[in-house]
Amino acid sequence: MTSTDGKRRPGPLAPGVNMPPPVTPMKLGIISDTHGFLDPRVEKIFAGMDHILHAGDIGNPLIELELKFIAPVTIVLGNTDLGLTFKETEVVVLGDKKFLLHHIVNPRELSEQMEVRIRRERPDAVIFGHTHKKFAEMVDGVFFFNPGYAGKPKFGTERSVARLHLDATGIRHEFIPL
Repeated sequence: MTSTDGKRRPGPLAPGVNMPPPVTPMKLGIISDTHGFLDPRVEKIFAGMDHILHAGDIGNPLIELELKFIAPVTIVLGNTDLGLTFKETEVVVLGDKKFLLHHIVNPRELSEQMEVRIRRERPDAVIFGHTHKKFAEMVDGVFFFNPGYAGKPKFGTERSVARLHLDATGIRHEFIPL
């Protein structure tokens, strides 16, 4: 479209074409395998987070309350969370990204049930725990992420949590040792 001063200016969008909504940057705290122990450093590490995802084996439901004092939280059941009322799988949209949260996931050998769920939900990221090992890798176009083990200190066991940064460039991660 040309304006009266002779310069080209963008014209209106064609009918039915909408501009994509602007991406609102978000920061997420990611934690798993607390097994009833919340390291006191987590409050400071997750300060300023927009949301916290706990990938199971929370151990003690009071940890949910402690995390909620920091930011809204989504939690899934782990294999040791007997009697707790969390769901086995959660799907949550944060920013413009969809996250599937499930405790036991093997990114390289997905269970049939998990394959079906991922195909149906089409998440940008799958957040999981269980292995007590950090993991951050794209597999078949999906970002699989495990923040590692955040429970009580054990001799020789590496402990960590993580932060995810969501913005127009995608998802960036950082692991924080405990």
